[in-house]
Amino acid sequence: MANERKIDRVGKALDRLSPLETCCTLCPRDCRVDRTKAADGVCRTGHMASVSHALLHFGEEPVISGKSGSGTIFFSGCNLKCVFCQNYQLSWLLEGQPVTDEELASLMLRLQSEGAHNINFVSPSHVVLPILRALRIALSQGLEIPLVWNSNGYDSLAVVQALEGIVDVYLPDLKYHSPALSKRYSAAPDYFAQASEAVREMTLQQPALDLTKNGTARRGVVVRHLVLPGAVEDTLTLLDWIGKNLSPYIGLSLMSQYHPCFRAPEEIQRSVSREEHRRAADQALALGLDHLFLQPDPFEADEHLVPDFRKEKPFRWK
Repeated sequence: MANERKIDRVGKALDRLSPLETCCTLCPRDCRVDRTKAADGVCRTGHMASVSHALLHFGEEPVISGKSGSGTIFFSGCNLKCVFCQNYQLSWLLEGQPVTDEELASLMLRLQSEGAHNINFVSPSHVVLPILRALRIALSQGLEIPLVWNSNGYDSLAVVQALEGIVDVYLPDLKYHSPALSKRYSAAPDYFAQASEAVREMTLQQPALDLTKNGTARRGVVVRHLVLPGAVEDTLTLLDWIGKNLSPYIGLSLMSQYHPCFRAPEEIQRSVSREEHRRAADQALALGLDHLFLQPDPFEADEHLVPDFRKEKPFRWK
């Protein structure tokens, strides 16, 4: 019955969102290109999804990776394209292989058969339609583990609303509060205006992080924020907003793992300092959330967190 309800929801979401593809407004970029005819727009993605890797991921938050791993599918392309992206091989360089809807469904079912706790869609915002089409196939063939929407937060409110009853766990970034920072690093001065609306909707759908007896997420929201060097004041402002506007029963993952990658400009060509980490962690702790995930202090950039997607095994797990 649960799968039948979810399949019905998927069908309704496709009916609602598919017409947007020919004049694409599926994300806040509003490129209005016809993606059925060409791989255009900011994401440079057409009608099909492209996948780099589908694997058991052990480096997510404990409630996502658990002991058996998160069934993670890394999509090529991105609608945000941060200049410091550690996944730049995928987001900027579009490395990966196009997959049919049937092939994408098979990847989900294969990960479930390998013991994954969930199916974790990484950078899904620009490929929501192929994901939904593949989900309809996979659900009809027995996919039953939770679905994780692992996005950069720059999601369309209409898309998030259409995902209600389909996505079990939302894992969005909230990258910036400052329009100046989001413009400089992601060419998206409206980032916070758009992402805050989308994340608020996610928490309305899933107001509490619900865990299994083994400690993995059954449903809920975990908001991620990466502390950037030299931008701790923006982090503090963002954390204050989270405390005042979101449910106290969600999860918050405060990440200090920043490592300069790709086109990171000079002012962020360093790691986060101990003092920056301490100030951010102190404010996060003061929010009194039920579920707070912190990385160590000081956090020294560890190469096992910086993937190389040109390798068969892009991560080096410890």
